[in-house]
Amino acid sequence: MDKKRQIAIFTTASLPWMTGTAVNPLFRAAYLAKDGERIVTLVIPWLSLKDQKLVYPNNITFSSPAEQETYVRHWVDERTGFKSDFGILFYPGKFSLDKRSILAVGDISERIPDEKADIAILEEPEHLTWYHHGKRWKIKFRLVVGIVHTNYLEYVRREKNGRMQAFLLKYINNWVVSIYCHKVIRLSAATQDYPKSIICNVHGVNPKFLEIGKKKLEQQQNGIQAFTKGAYYIGKMVWSKGYKELLELLLDNQKELTGLEVDLYGTGEDSDQVQETAKRLELAVRVHPGRDHADLLFHDYKVFLNPSTTDVVCTTTAEALAMGKIVVCANHPSNEFFKQFPNCRTYDNGDGFVKLTRHALAEEPAQPTDAQRHKLSWEAATERFLRVTELDQEFTRKLSKSPTKNFMSTSLGLSSSMEGASAYVHHVASGFEATRRIFGAIPKSLQPDEEQCQELGLPIPAVSGHAYLATEESKSSGVEG
Repeated sequence: MDKKRQIAIFTTASLPWMTGTAVNPLFRAAYLAKDGERIVTLVIPWLSLKDQKLVYPNNITFSSPAEQETYVRHWVDERTGFKSDFGILFYPGKFSLDKRSILAVGDISERIPDEKADIAILEEPEHLTWYHHGKRWKIKFRLVVGIVHTNYLEYVRREKNGRMQAFLLKYINNWVVSIYCHKVIRLSAATQDYPKSIICNVHGVNPKFLEIGKKKLEQQQNGIQAFTKGAYYIGKMVWSKGYKELLELLLDNQKELTGLEVDLYGTGEDSDQVQETAKRLELAVRVHPGRDHADLLFHDYKVFLNPSTTDVVCTTTAEALAMGKIVVCANHPSNEFFKQFPNCRTYDNGDGFVKLTRHALAEEPAQPTDAQRHKLSWEAATERFLRVTELDQEFTRKLSKSPTKNFMSTSLGLSSSMEGASAYVHHVASGFEATRRIFGAIPKSLQPDEEQCQELGLPIPAVSGHAYLATEESKSSGVEG
């Protein structure tokens, strides 16, 4: 009998979309499977061609899931330096233009057969369960771990009627996450707080950044000047990603920072405005299109300026530290993990920013130890993940589940508990198209359409969601209590 734990990692995005929820779960799958102690499956969204064209960069599209799987495997193997040994499954997804994100279609938990349903990792658990209508995750899987990547409340507050929307979203998030997750990991205290959650950065950096840092360290040790350029910032070029704060700091402290020139790299909706504003304010700022942070162009910069406070854990900050640079960033919960590194300098106000920036430009970065470099790696991130989730300890949770029982029979069997009743309410509400639309679901996303079923080799649904719900409700009178 195979005693290996079976881990299914569900996430909300996939390469070639270079977003955190595509990249980090992919590395997590690779490193959890690396030692051969676990059977790991990464479950990612499949988009039909029209949505691929909206989401994926550089006109990259795929005619089949197999073609995209080949792309994903090549990308991760090239960066880790080893051949990954994990499975990849696709679930049907659709791109929401207003949310700028991919939403699941149908019951994606069904992608894992009941007999293999052991541990589920939900990357962005609130996102994956807002509109979930199907088997209850806690019943299907012995352990469900949610990893909170995004502070959705912060983004919603910036919209029209943002305060009210954020108030409602906070309670909806708490509701669905408590219903569907046994454990919740928050990457930093910059995310929404969830009851009984654990704060732990379980992400690492792409190994190629550590390789760059190793070469820079060797140059320093050999007395070679490793960093010949000054200060820069890289990030998606939208005002909310720290560009507004950075330009304000440079404007307010022009006299104190005389001679400082800053290079900005990024592509985004606000690129033209950022460039025009820098020019109008006569700041010593050069604006460039976005590039891969590992590009040779960035290797010789010494100081990374990052005033952003909208990230949960900023990937580019971790990458800059891995490359041996000095990072000047805001004293904010999203940067708490980075404070342990000597090359991370945090400021509280404009005066602090000026002082730290001037010092950083005048001195050489500290030479990181092997232990410090290891803490930034995916090996260390995996160690932290296994520690806080206790996956490698004997899991003794006993759940009365049967693969043949439908959701409602299980939920009604647990009706004495508040959680069971709450899960039942969510299941019923998420089964009506009108209710789903009110809360922002993509129209007709209760079940995959015929095109998606054919592309993924799924059976075409014989009945609509309404008919299914009606059928299940008609059975409920005969359900065991």
